[in-house]
Amino acid sequence: MNPIVEQVDAVLRTAQDNNGVAPIVQAGDPVLRRPAAAYTGQLSDEQLFGLLEVMRATMHAAPGVGLAAPQIGIGVRIAVIEDRVRLPEDQARERERTPLPFMPLVNPSWQPLSNERAAFFEGCLSVRGYQAVTTRFAHVRLRSEDPDGNAHSRDFRGWPARIIQHELDHLDGTLYLDRADIRSLTADDNRGLTQGDPATAAQMLGFSLPPHTPQENS
Repeated sequence: MNPIVEQVDAVLRTAQDNNGVAPIVQAGDPVLRRPAAAYTGQLSDEQLFGLLEVMRATMHAAPGVGLAAPQIGIGVRIAVIEDRVRLPEDQARERERTPLPFMPLVNPSWQPLSNERAAFFEGCLSVRGYQAVTTRFAHVRLRSEDPDGNAHSRDFRGWPARIIQHELDHLDGTLYLDRADIRSLTADDNRGLTQGDPATAAQMLGFSLPPHTPQENS
């Protein structure tokens, strides 16, 4: 049997006994450090759509705004993203955070559309208890397939662009800590010391931000 099929079957069985939710793999598990295999039809429709449902339920339960298949122990290039947070209009505009509808991503890739970058606090469901300031491209183009094999391309700015880069990093065996300024690493319990503001954190913890960094974390 194909290893991907075995991994998916195991996750679906586990989720069935846990209200449709799968355990999230934590840093140190080798699956998070191996590039994921391309999806080439290894799964039946029932398995694929079952996997996507489990990933969505697991993301919501965590809660999070994205989840990649390696985070539940499956080494295949599949991810889901969705941001249901709604901020006041002024905050949403300032932080470039807009609601992101649920999107299943099969064999996704991205490219930057400009050299503009933004640095914000970022966390990860597979690195519980910590956040760190991470610089990302501010404007990207996402290419992916949907579960039916149709190709799509769409451009994103701000927080949605950050979500995409974070989740697709997982498919390449990369954690956000590999890109973060490690001096900014902050336990969740201490995040209030900086009000989640990268500029305040930089001053307090002794690291530098890239030019034109927005002053608030979203």
